[in-house]
Amino acid sequence: MSNISVIILTFNEEIHLKRCIESVLPVTNNIFIVDSYSTDSTKDIAESLGCIVVQNKWVNYATQFQFGITNNPFKSEWIMRLDADEIITNELSIEINERLESLDTDISGIFLKLRQYYLGKWIRFGGRYPLRLLRIWRANKGQMEYRWMDEHIKIIEGKSITFNNDFIHDNLNTLTWMINKHNHYATREAIDQLNVEYNLFKHDSFLDKKKIFTNATHRTRFLKSIAYPKSLLLIRSIIYFIYRYIFLLGFLDGKEGLIYHFLQGFWYRFLADAKIFEIKYFAKTKKITIIQAIEEYSGHKITN
Repeated sequence: MSNISVIILTFNEEIHLKRCIESVLPVTNNIFIVDSYSTDSTKDIAESLGCIVVQNKWVNYATQFQFGITNNPFKSEWIMRLDADEIITNELSIEINERLESLDTDISGIFLKLRQYYLGKWIRFGGRYPLRLLRIWRANKGQMEYRWMDEHIKIIEGKSITFNNDFIHDNLNTLTWMINKHNHYATREAIDQLNVEYNLFKHDSFLDKKKIFTNATHRTRFLKSIAYPKSLLLIRSIIYFIYRYIFLLGFLDGKEGLIYHFLQGFWYRFLADAKIFEIKYFAKTKKITIIQAIEEYSGHKITN
């Protein structure tokens, strides 16, 4: 096994967690679960499979995952981030075991290629494959960005490489669950977009403009942090969906792809824009600050 520990955030993940944990056992049994007080059997499943479980009050993904990094009980050289509805493929587990310990000491981060499924369909088009995400890093060489949405691990020292094989995102919940999730995500997205516009509170960004044409993470961050906020509110979601579904060939993903691209590429982003519009309306009509409007609207405490 590799000298690596895996951190997984959970909240009511009994439908996914056993599958996720079993996929990483060929790589490591150092699995650390940070649970947000699940009310189902999530904690029992994790403990039955030998994981260490701690519970911590939820604020957002960034703070919860940084808690996991800071309190990781394993003295492993490497750390891996994995979501409960994700699994690593057999090919990737072999690659991790074969390559990880032989990497040069100046390599601190490893990007993995994400393969996404929806209703059993591999979503290959619309710019969704391969998404390269930094998911493995040397302990003490990476930290979580503080953002309300689209947070990433940033390497504070060393270089990064990309492994050849995939990990998989395959959420088994219903469409109703997905819509509710997007509703919550849209609120977080609205908070981040308003912060870009008004500079309300401190947030991290590891955008490197030199890498926007070669790295999907930096390209997405450029679009969301610089180009997207300057485009037309409400209209931009329509433009993005057309670009993704037509010009990036999302229509080739079939009926499943139409549902996925419409909800994730249009509806979610339109909803975030509508929330931005509504928060500004509240601030104006109630004669309060944008931060006060955000806190009243979302129920989240925003640290200035």
